[in-house]
Amino acid sequence: MKLVSYRQGVGSGYAVVATGGDGPAENATAIPVADDFAAHYPSIRAVLEGNALADLADWADGRHATLSLSDVRFLPPLHDAEKVICIGVNYPKRHPVHGEMPPPEDVSMFLKAEGSLVGHLEKLEYPPEGPRDSFDYEGELVLVIGKEGRHIPKDKAFDHIAGYTVMDDGSVRGWQKHSVTAGKNFVASGACGPWMVTADEIDDPFAIELHTRLNGEVVQNTTVASMIFDIPTLVNYASTVMHLKPGDIVSTGSPEGSGGSRQPQRFLVPGDELEITWSGIGTLRNTVAA
Repeated sequence: MKLVSYRQGVGSGYAVVATGGDGPAENATAIPVADDFAAHYPSIRAVLEGNALADLADWADGRHATLSLSDVRFLPPLHDAEKVICIGVNYPKRHPVHGEMPPPEDVSMFLKAEGSLVGHLEKLEYPPEGPRDSFDYEGELVLVIGKEGRHIPKDKAFDHIAGYTVMDDGSVRGWQKHSVTAGKNFVASGACGPWMVTADEIDDPFAIELHTRLNGEVVQNTTVASMIFDIPTLVNYASTVMHLKPGDIVSTGSPEGSGGSRQPQRFLVPGDELEITWSGIGTLRNTVAA
């Protein structure tokens, strides 16, 4: 299943994508989750907390799509996540702030605050605070936690992953020199979406391929197999520090090709269009607004 969260008018909801899920998300149609199910599970996070993905699939089976996603505003799929966990420096690359560095010996982890991420097609906010030439992009694969746990063994990691989505881990590199928290948490500096894809739709998570395009040019290309710390290692590490809960998300790091790691550097400016595609999941598209 592909599950999308959206805002329409003064309300919000979520839906099961029915047709068009292999193309641009805004061209798809979906089955909005109605009151008889939403009364018990009002969000995708609530579905995961209730271990109700199978129930949702049963509920949607045979129903007709009545919602055109061109008529809604996309929200991050897990917009109400308790924790947005991000992994830094998880691919071989030139560090976008510190330049040439040896590969890390340990996992680097930080958090994103509420409001730092917007949905598919929403505007990225060009930071008005200086330095203005350091607004960066990073295409990342996101793990959606579906089963709670602490100290999750590596061989059980995929038992705790309910699905996947896409993130632009937006960064203001000039402020990242102050602290990672500052650089990674500007309002509307990153994005997530367009939807969550359930894990059963991904045959081989290690073969998922990334293409990030800036104004149509491919600037990042890799597969999950190139990670320094693989998915089981990340789930084990994060769950050692924190109690992972259903609806938490873990963004797994970004490869070479972000603006800060390129030579010469190429940062985002108003009018830029960013597209991040992970095979089997979908394309997250946003433009930069002044």
